[in-house]
Amino acid sequence: QFKKPLFEFSGACAGCGETPYAKLITQLFGERMVIGNATGCSSIWGGSAPAIPYCKNKDGFGPTWANSLFEDPAEFTYGMFLGTLQQRRRLADLMRRALAEKVPPAMKEVLQGWLAGMEDPELSRRYGDRLKSLLPEYFDNDLLREIAGLSDLFNKRSYWVFAGDGAAYDIAYGGIDHVLAANEDINVFVFDTEVYSNTGGQSSKATPTGSVAKFTASGKKTPKKDLGRLAMTYGYVYVASVAMGADKKQLLKVLVEAESYNGPSLIIAYAPCINHGIKAGMGKSQREEKHAVACGYWPLYRFNPELKTRGENPFILDSGHPDGRLQAFLAGETRYAVLQKTFPEESKKLKIRLEKEYKQRYELFRRMAEDNIR
Repeated sequence: QFKKPLFEFSGACAGCGETPYAKLITQLFGERMVIGNATGCSSIWGGSAPAIPYCKNKDGFGPTWANSLFEDPAEFTYGMFLGTLQQRRRLADLMRRALAEKVPPAMKEVLQGWLAGMEDPELSRRYGDRLKSLLPEYFDNDLLREIAGLSDLFNKRSYWVFAGDGAAYDIAYGGIDHVLAANEDINVFVFDTEVYSNTGGQSSKATPTGSVAKFTASGKKTPKKDLGRLAMTYGYVYVASVAMGADKKQLLKVLVEAESYNGPSLIIAYAPCINHGIKAGMGKSQREEKHAVACGYWPLYRFNPELKTRGENPFILDSGHPDGRLQAFLAGETRYAVLQKTFPEESKKLKIRLEKEYKQRYELFRRMAEDNIR
């Protein structure tokens, strides 16, 4: 709570459900983050000229941020990841060559420590800082001087793809799926507003049954795409669904587990948006997240492949049984309530269908969690 955010003063809409997640992620990993951002709301509040909200800490470290196209944030981030991966492998080879030569014991200990902990954020930084202080003493050694020239690679970086649901579920899905399937250490964070927020509220594949948006004026007739379950089928992707206003402890646990997991992760975050038309007002967006989880509209879960390697069920359902207030939740948002006025019969039919879909989803998740479905 008291750790300095490396994200501040964004130009997002008041009450935006997306920015609190970005702030928290930078508090945890900001000093070593590399962010490839899809075009969308997160690229607007994340990079509006003449200033951006991402900043540095007192030591001069902060997120490295860049906005790519709508359709390729995953490939864009993956390219940066692969470039660093190859450079760090070369750095490790140089250190092994240095160890094979005659180097002072103090230098030998630090080189060995860095090689052993190069994939650990704390150890790579600790030994990297020691190397930065020791290496200038050995600039007469060509090999050690070359290692010193690569000092910006000492710290293990944390790679993140930031995308809205329009990109993640629709236009950039192919690239995100490709990067998740590649089984590399990249984190994908989806700000799920269930609509194309930045371009005025068009329906996306994340838009649920019965929701009114542009192109679905009489309510969306098809269910929401289950991005999380699709990613779980790989078996080696860490997958989670979170909602800050509902369970901050679960969100924090997810972020730490996902980032420390040595493989791909996908985190889908519920983000109330001005396009939802929350009747209580955007000042209550965190409370809206709490209601969404309580009524079964938005499930909280984690799929952790590391548990499977220990013979445990990898799927954990973190939200409880729906409280039966789904229809009251829907009535509190214009995107659902307006259909009652414009197409009352259609509204009734679609709301009943949505409730049935979400009851079935909860029962599926409950069985996955309780019956040890692998």
